[in-house]
Amino acid sequence: MDFKIGDKIAVIDDVIKGKVIAVHPNKIVIEDADGFSYEYAPKELVVIKESQKELSKFSDINNDFLAEKMNETSKNKHTAKFKTNVKPDKLPPMEVDLHINQLVASTKGMDNYDMLTLQLETAKHKLEFAIKNRIPKIVFIHGMGAGVLKTELEFLFKKYNVYWNDASFQKYGLGATEVGIYQNPKN
Repeated sequence: MDFKIGDKIAVIDDVIKGKVIAVHPNKIVIEDADGFSYEYAPKELVVIKESQKELSKFSDINNDFLAEKMNETSKNKHTAKFKTNVKPDKLPPMEVDLHINQLVASTKGMDNYDMLTLQLETAKHKLEFAIKNRIPKIVFIHGMGAGVLKTELEFLFKKYNVYWNDASFQKYGLGATEVGIYQNPKN
């Protein structure tokens, strides 16, 4: 791809956008909105031809696939909802994979602290969701590693009305923890 000075650019594996300020044979220098300069290989960049904000103003109404999808979603909104007769203790547990590659597309620019913080925030959010929605069990898949995430998860669990133990070895191996949520009886 040919880049020219002044082109609006986005970095493929990062959240950096900017404009081209210099073009060299094997590198492109871009400047972001804050005035910082970055050097990238041409294959790491893409030219932004239309802003996303502008594109979102329009929709292709004549698109058959779009019309079909819109009809499907409108039909689904009016369907009756059925309750199952499955007892809560027989429901499969909610699973949350905390491996960092399942949470972000790229860890570029993240250190270990950032990754651990993101994993713990995700676990906290999912645990609170399960408590709020009366989901009786949740399995956090954390992997084996050095045990830092597992230790931090156990510290987090102590703040809630829950109990935990190792999840099924047959299904998850040694890298998962199953959390049971004590349900308060309805008053």
